[in-house]
Amino acid sequence: MDTPNVRDDEVVNDNHVVLMGNDDDDVVLEPTPGNDDDGVPGNYDDGVSDPTSGNDDDGVSEPTPGNDADGVSEPTPEMFFKTEKELIYYYKQYGRQAGFGIMTQRSKREDDGSVRYVTLGCARGGKARKRITNMSKPRPTTKTDCKARINAVLADGVLRITTVCNAHNHGLSPQKARFFRCNRAIDDSVKRQLDINDKAGIGMAKSFNALVVEAGGFEKLPFIEKDARNYIDKARHLRLGKGGADALRGYFERMQYKNDGFYSSMDLDDEGRLKNVFWADARSRAAYDYFGDIVTFDTTYLTNRYGMSFAPFVGVNHHGQSILLGAGLISSENTETFVWLFDTWLKCMDERAPKAIITDQDRVMKNAIAIVFPNTRHRYCLWHIMRKLLEKLGSHAEFKCGLKSALQRCVYDSQTSDEFEKSWEVFIDTYNLKENAWLQSLYSEQMDYVERIR
Repeated sequence: MDTPNVRDDEVVNDNHVVLMGNDDDDVVLEPTPGNDDDGVPGNYDDGVSDPTSGNDDDGVSEPTPGNDADGVSEPTPEMFFKTEKELIYYYKQYGRQAGFGIMTQRSKREDDGSVRYVTLGCARGGKARKRITNMSKPRPTTKTDCKARINAVLADGVLRITTVCNAHNHGLSPQKARFFRCNRAIDDSVKRQLDINDKAGIGMAKSFNALVVEAGGFEKLPFIEKDARNYIDKARHLRLGKGGADALRGYFERMQYKNDGFYSSMDLDDEGRLKNVFWADARSRAAYDYFGDIVTFDTTYLTNRYGMSFAPFVGVNHHGQSILLGAGLISSENTETFVWLFDTWLKCMDERAPKAIITDQDRVMKNAIAIVFPNTRHRYCLWHIMRKLLEKLGSHAEFKCGLKSALQRCVYDSQTSDEFEKSWEVFIDTYNLKENAWLQSLYSEQMDYVERIR
């Protein structure tokens, strides 16, 4: 079953609490066929639904459940669901009937990935992120800080709804519900057809129009042309062009011929397209023997023209200098990919795992490390955490008047566990931050980044 889609760059991962949202492109108008292969046909809405009649003066509209036998009933406390997928499917269908999109706003999970509680809400919930690069052409937003949501908690083996808010601060539009991002999806058979047409040189406008005719009209397709274009763009990123993977393999073979210590590995999909690649030269492998006790791993440096993230393993030598201990290019950042990369790197280093590895706060990365390096101490990079202060706490009235420096003193200047606990308590009480979810998650995982004072 499909789950609501959110953008990767708008998911804040702190390993236990996951905040999602700020999706500014929730609604589009029905597209019209295009005449040019290079253009994107169709007119797109600014994301604001048409207001419904009968709203009160305060602009709050109340969705009403269906009146027929097949209608989806309105959510109420004590409703329960066997799985998270069932809960999401129900709320998605209710939102489609009522006329609003949904998203997962918050969830907390156990180490095995099972959900403890989850909050599903209107896709217009939250406030828009400021991502304006051209002030003369500000990007429209659908965010209205809508408070409509449901909370569900795991109890007695089922997810039980505990609180419900069905009031929206914007108009609802059931007619446009199929264009909400959470209701749009491309199935595997359509993806295969799009791939075949793209390889044959058929433009997207013609390819999409063919799908419309086959389906019997725009309203019969569960996606729009923009989704099809995005899928093809992503698929192209996985292709290195004709003979590209073979060329890269040939290059690695030449490097290995020149240097016996050169190591490489390539991960291909079922169609022979390059998914991931890893390499390390003799110098990196020799350096690991001496300076491999603690390793840092980061995928935020850069990406290549194909959208593959550069993933280097870095150590520090006896001069305090960074040294490369191997590198990879990965096409996606999921558990399977990281497990492949870590396992390949471990084989390259003769199965000798590091004593400690430092990464950013990435839950997927944490899961992969637990699988491949079960005896390695995993710690979060404090620099990555502290650079989020402006994003997470910048809206606080006292951020520049003591809050930022107080938190820095608490983290950097505490020399013992007791000293840290006292400083943290004073900091939280002074700035009234007991309800801040980000700080709560940091405190619950302090062992992962404040190890030096333990």
